[in-house]
Amino acid sequence: MSETILSVRGLSARIAGQQVVEDVSFDVPDRGVTALLGRNGVGKTSTVKAILGLIERQGTVEFGGERIDKEPTFTIVQRGVGYVPEDREVFSGLTVAENLRLAERGGAVHRERVAALFPDLEARASQLAGTLSGGQQQMVSLARALLNENRLLLVDEPTKGLAPLIVADVAAALAAAAKLAPILLVEQNLQVVRQLASTVVVLEGGRVIHTGSAQALLDDSDLVTSLLGVHGAKSEADS
Repeated sequence: MSETILSVRGLSARIAGQQVVEDVSFDVPDRGVTALLGRNGVGKTSTVKAILGLIERQGTVEFGGERIDKEPTFTIVQRGVGYVPEDREVFSGLTVAENLRLAERGGAVHRERVAALFPDLEARASQLAGTLSGGQQQMVSLARALLNENRLLLVDEPTKGLAPLIVADVAAALAAAAKLAPILLVEQNLQVVRQLASTVVVLEGGRVIHTGSAQALLDDSDLVTSLLGVHGAKSEADS
């Protein structure tokens, strides 16, 4: 039976004085993929950033049974929280190899794991990251997180703006990553959510309005339309 790796209670957050997360509470089990869903602008990305301490926040965040909501981001990362940000955020003027070296935290570094998962990056080690395609940059971003021994991965919109064939590659990489550490996934493509997630958390207006089985939600087209404002399971609004 799964235990809880991340527990969020009464989380609120502000950006430049504006409230972006109101009162968010949910749990992430210590295995599998939990998808964080919602319509455009409901606070999904802001919730992830608040968990990491990247924006001003209040509330309780426990990781592995210990509170982290008063800790700075670098300490949270050192505890074993990997982050794959929206829009990749690679260092475009550095090579692929340099991007990966910068991500190493010390301790166990899993270069062989990354090489096996992303053989194309091995071949492009000396190429500037800024010259890669969007899909290749996403692989760099995922690889940076998987280099280290993480207990949880926070992955924000990994398939955003990618072609369908590349989406399939990214989903396969995420499936492999989920075998190594649980994932909290913000994702706009409901086909990917169906493929990967066991649990969903749905936000509306900066609050949680639904939690439960991913399959049960996605099998109920009326509920999908009501909660997410889309028909079927092909796409969801951006964060």
